[in-house]
Amino acid sequence: MKVLIADKFESSGIDALKKLGFDVISKPDAGADGLPQALAEANPETLIVRSTKVKAAAFEGGESGGAKNLSLIVRAGAGVDNIDMPAASAKGVYVANCPGKNAIAVAELVWSLILSCDRRVPDQVIDLRAGKWNKKEYAKARGLYGRTLGVVGLGTIGREVAIRGRAFGMKVLAWSRSLTAHDAEAMGLACASSPLEIARAADVISVNVAATKDTDNLCNAAFFDALKPGAIFINTSRGSVVDEPSLLRAIKDKSIRAGLDVFQNEPPAAGGNAEWTSETSTNPHVYGTHHIGASTDQAQQAIADETVRILRHYKETGAVLNCVNLCAKSPATRLLVIRHLNRPGVLAHVIGEIGKAGINIEEMENVIYSGADAACARIRLDAEPSRNTMDSIAKGSPHVLGVSLNEI
Repeated sequence: MKVLIADKFESSGIDALKKLGFDVISKPDAGADGLPQALAEANPETLIVRSTKVKAAAFEGGESGGAKNLSLIVRAGAGVDNIDMPAASAKGVYVANCPGKNAIAVAELVWSLILSCDRRVPDQVIDLRAGKWNKKEYAKARGLYGRTLGVVGLGTIGREVAIRGRAFGMKVLAWSRSLTAHDAEAMGLACASSPLEIARAADVISVNVAATKDTDNLCNAAFFDALKPGAIFINTSRGSVVDEPSLLRAIKDKSIRAGLDVFQNEPPAAGGNAEWTSETSTNPHVYGTHHIGASTDQAQQAIADETVRILRHYKETGAVLNCVNLCAKSPATRLLVIRHLNRPGVLAHVIGEIGKAGINIEEMENVIYSGADAACARIRLDAEPSRNTMDSIAKGSPHVLGVSLNEI
């Protein structure tokens, strides 16, 4: 099986893939615009990306119309917003990710930003390097102990942030769509009913949510209007989550300090010395980093290991671990169960009769019983077969043992 790696990837991961028999092609500098041609030339079954955008054009290949064999994309990280999911799904390409493998690395960065905001560490470093001693200015900090940490999004990263907040002696108030009061109590947290409740109550807020349509501008004008004066706001998720003009107004009007690892319209990929500025990144009350939350050796090794695990499992079983673009609910309305002898042509007969009836198969599986003499096919359909179709399936092959139909 051929795999194209279109970003920087751990050498240990490349070596592991080769040992598993993968034909590995590495083009870490392909970029979003060069990816379609790279796919056309390599025509791989699988693709690994990290920050490179996989646009709709990538699924059409380059000038030679390649990428016809592409069936799986693995995002070597958690978020998949750099992949055109509708285009991948329309072409029948699985998309998988590596959730939770960078959680500790991101949580560590969150806390470096929190402490930087509270103690103004970057400003002090700048002054000292410029030969300035200004202890009077910097001997002012609120401190964190006993204050309230608000965690917006309690996935793997949010939980690691919360654990460290408790270690600092902070009260932790969390919100997540799936969080219940019972689960929060079990984790030693308080449960908020909304992000707005967190904005009103917390002294320090860390945002840790995926970039989706639902989280676009989650931290909006109403959110920032609700913040306490002097609060600390941290975002290490995605720039799209934050309405930056509203954040800047809160900084001006309420003396908010912000620690941001991500920005709106940030440069698209890793690179050296790219020219880029924004009103947010240059604000003196913003302590920014270069979207490097997951960029520790530990995190990248864990992500590489998980990527290898996904590809190995796919090669051996055809199943995709951590798949993120499967249909949440099948449109099937009927379950057709066929018990049959394990002989050639049985399923071809069944599928042929379903096709003649103009009924679509939404999902299908065939399991073999012990001894391999008999099997059972479970076929999910989008409509109910007629009595004639059912009879044709049951009587059209001597190897069909039994047929049943259930509404689902």
